[in-house]
Amino acid sequence: MQNVMGIINLNLGQDVLKELTMGRPLAALPFGGRYRLIDFILSNMVNSGMQNVGILVQDKYRALMDHLRSGKEWDLARKRDGLFILPPSPNPCSSGGSRGSVENFYNNLDYIESSRQEYMLITGSHIVCNLNYRKAFKFHKDMNADITILYKEYDAEDELELSQYTFLDCQPDGRISDMGSQSSRTASRKVSMEMYLIEKRLLVELIKDCQARGGWDFVKDVLIKNVDKLKMFGYSYKGYAARIDSIKNYYRHNMDLLRPEKWEELFFKSGLVYTKVKDEAPVKYKENARVFNTMIANGCIIEGRVENSILFRGVKVHKGAYIKDSIIMQKCEIAENAIIENVICDKNVCITRGKWLKGEKSYPLVVSKGTIV
Repeated sequence: MQNVMGIINLNLGQDVLKELTMGRPLAALPFGGRYRLIDFILSNMVNSGMQNVGILVQDKYRALMDHLRSGKEWDLARKRDGLFILPPSPNPCSSGGSRGSVENFYNNLDYIESSRQEYMLITGSHIVCNLNYRKAFKFHKDMNADITILYKEYDAEDELELSQYTFLDCQPDGRISDMGSQSSRTASRKVSMEMYLIEKRLLVELIKDCQARGGWDFVKDVLIKNVDKLKMFGYSYKGYAARIDSIKNYYRHNMDLLRPEKWEELFFKSGLVYTKVKDEAPVKYKENARVFNTMIANGCIIEGRVENSILFRGVKVHKGAYIKDSIIMQKCEIAENAIIENVICDKNVCITRGKWLKGEKSYPLVVSKGTIV
């Protein structure tokens, strides 16, 4: 897929997980012990053979730039092509950056048009999966499609946040006949993964036309309004896909990684997942440490009891501390005799001696970055 350029659109799905994304974009949110959400999409692109990736950022992207650096860990530190950060151009009519995806695309058309690739893969950053795009690209070319949308079909018992999802109605051959938010007139369970394959020339035409007509939302103003005019096809993805669109789902999908079958599918089935390398010592388990069914990253020091939890790099668990069903991010410290259960601790949190914090699995307690409790 060297003829395909990747665009990771960070305007998609940014207004969620407010407690954890106040100082970082969703793409930079830690996940699975040592990764960030963007690692999975970037790794998928690189494992599929793509060599040119642009990231459309919106705001608060310092943490993302610090994580990605030159793109070396993803083999994207190249003299030709490579990794590019595409910031928004300030809009004089607004107090912030661009108003939406289309405006950000439009402001970076020079980068898109000057690329040597003929096709584009546009994705968000909030779908965690291990996906090789080669089969989807072959389907796109075989069907002579204008746009191919990757989707995941959910079972009837799966809980879906209808207002946040885009549902597809597909004909037997995969051609999309309708798309939009869920309504009473359709029973579709085919949910867009916000991953789109499109020819570069067509995308440039659509962005210019949408911008001229005052549109700014890529899904509503580019895709949905052209569903009857263009040959849009849906490609079904049947593997593991975790949609990070709420605190509840962030907690649930992290906990899924404690199940071996989920962990193996996400990290090994279609290729390795790459992330920023940090040279830290292995985990140190002291004499009183008791650990059960827990994922622990490098640099941690464990002296207390930890069950069914995920600990990121550099966490310290002191003697007598008890952690259960929780997510503890980088450089947190759990002091002696502290008890936490169903809790998400952001980076650099300190839980002092003897404190007891407890949330619910359906509504975990979130402790903001840098808080001392």
